Formats: sequence, C-alpha cells, structure tokens
Amino acid sequence: MNTGSDDPGEGAVATDGAKVSEEKAGERSGQAADGPTEESTGEASDHQGLGSRAPEFIKARRALHLSWQVGVFVVGLAVVVAGIIMLPLPGPGWVVIFGGMAIWATEFVWAQLVLRWTKRKVTEAAQRALDPKVRRRNITLTAIGLVIIGALVGVYLWKFGVVMPWKIKDQ
Repeated sequence: MNTGSDDPGEGAVATDGAKVSEEKAGERSGQAADGPTEESTGEASDHQGLGSRAPEFIKARRALHLSWQVGVFVVGLAVVVAGIIMLPLPGPGWVVIFGGMAIWATEFVWAQLVLRWTKRKVTEAAQRALDPKVRRRNITLTAIGLVIIGALVGVYLWKFGVVMPWKIKDQ
C-alpha cells in the first residue's frame, strides 16, 4: 500500500484519523501490503472514501444528518422512479437511473459500491468492444441482421405492396 512515505513501518491514516499499519490497511482493502496498488493497475482512485459526503456541520448533529439522509433518499428515489418510467417511454431512462444512483451514492455506501461495480463492468465491456475479433463479429452479425430485415421487408412489399395493413380493403 502506498502511504506516501518511504520510511519502513510508516502507517496509513484511516478516514477517522486513526493510524493503521500497512498490513492491516491491505487486509481492509482486500489486498496484501505488497500487492498491486491502484497506480500500478491503472485503476482510477477515489480521493474520498466510502460514506457520507454531507457537510461537516450536518454530520455533527444526529437529527440533522438523519433528515439529510432521508432527503437524499427521497430525491434519489424520485430520480430513479423517473428513469424507470422513461425506460418504455421516450427519454434517457438508464442515464436518469444512474443519475439517481449517483445521488444516493453521495450518502449511502451500498450505492457507492453499486456505482463502482457498474463503472468497472462498463469499462470492461468497452475494452472488449474494442477488441478486433469482437468488432468483426459485431459487424458480421449486424450485416446478417440487416440482410434478414431487408428480406422480410422485400417479402412484405411483394405480398402486400406499399399499402399499410390498416388500409387494406375488405375483399
């Protein structure tokens, strides 16, 4: 773990201000002290840890912090519900849903973890999509799909002509 110091035995500082040894800090983050760091793996690091991002004066008062959390939850819920409504209707449904998740992530750890997982999966999918073999496969499947659709449209036009089904005269 990189503590910002080259001195052996120098500990990392936890978010609550307590000093943590490198081994325990590595165990907390799920990696060994001499395992790969975020810098060596190329992952973007979050400069702020998990947890509430409410202002300090709000976090200092329990009742105010609880009402802040309720407000964040209600606003996030409204945005997520609007996104769900937009899924079958015109509108950017998934973008709005993830926007609501981002609102929740300002206050709730579970939402932060879901967003991290989602970002990781989207990045992996983007990397896979850039693979030349996958690109060739996707282009081939798209071409086959367009040929099939063209054939179906041709059969429809050959059988019924340009007249739409709702304008067919009774015979």
